[in-house]
Amino acid sequence: MISPAATPQSGIARLADFVREQLRNIAPFLTLLFLVGFFSLTSPSFATLDNLNNILEQVSVTAIIAIGLTFVILTSEIDLSVASVANATGIVVAFFTVQDASVNIANLPLPGWAAIGLALASCLALGLVTAFGVTRIGIPSFIMTLAMLQIALGVCAMPVRGQIAYAVPKLIVTLGSKSIGGVPWLVIVAAAMLLLAHLVLTYTRFGRYVYMVGGNREAAEYSGVNVRLVVGSVMVISALCSGIAGMLGVAYFGSAQQNEFDSYLLDAISAVVVGGTSLFGGRGGIGNTIVGLFVLGVLNNGLDHVNIDSFLKILIRGLILLAALVINVYAERLRGTRVGTAAG
Repeated sequence: MISPAATPQSGIARLADFVREQLRNIAPFLTLLFLVGFFSLTSPSFATLDNLNNILEQVSVTAIIAIGLTFVILTSEIDLSVASVANATGIVVAFFTVQDASVNIANLPLPGWAAIGLALASCLALGLVTAFGVTRIGIPSFIMTLAMLQIALGVCAMPVRGQIAYAVPKLIVTLGSKSIGGVPWLVIVAAAMLLLAHLVLTYTRFGRYVYMVGGNREAAEYSGVNVRLVVGSVMVISALCSGIAGMLGVAYFGSAQQNEFDSYLLDAISAVVVGGTSLFGGRGGIGNTIVGLFVLGVLNNGLDHVNIDSFLKILIRGLILLAALVINVYAERLRGTRVGTAAG
């Protein structure tokens, strides 16, 4: 017979287990609530619909890149080339678009659909090279994508040679810089891609395989999962998402030039990690990435509203990323301890 005194203890124990299990999901959400509350109190102009629209637009390019990175990190891999691939794709689509006579670029003008097609083909080619290196040659993804980062930087440099291109196909201009009903098309595209990625990860066999590969690669192989194909696929997905972000980003910024996306590597990784997706693979998802995007978006936008020194802003972002990494590792250790205890 269970004594009355044992019931509260068991309830507390269950609560403690739940907190340990959900720590990486709870911490980002509480951080977001704190940031929203803090900036709402310190700046009256922060908590407005117009500013929410600004935040959504500001994080949209990062969101599209972060979608691909979420797939990659869920398989316990990494892709350091996302920002460079985005930059290269944006420059390629501009290179094949008719430029103003004042722009000193010896480019090759093509119809808009052809420019977009070639740009997408270029990012897919870069993704396939990365996938081949990681899955067939056996190069660690950290090193392979670091090499691809340099290759993509070369693709950025060769077409424009230090110049700036401004024109891109009309479709890209519309999706990257226009609005419908007061809502930027860029936000709509990012939201649609986030939804599609969530559905793929949650309701498809491929999504289950992604989690299986990240959770336990050996067990996935024994279960008949083609691990090489899954890992290669997420590398290609990451490159494709980066390419789409690069094209839309060029329209959003109003120009295509070298080093335009340099900050997006850290932003995209931060969004995925701060949101709570495990660096060790197999845990997390698009929902976590969305929370991470809002944390970064609210933080950056809020710091602008309270006129924080720009150098201090960089420091604060770094500290929040470090805190997220600590929570990520700590949550994994707690889960490992809990699993080990249960097994014992």
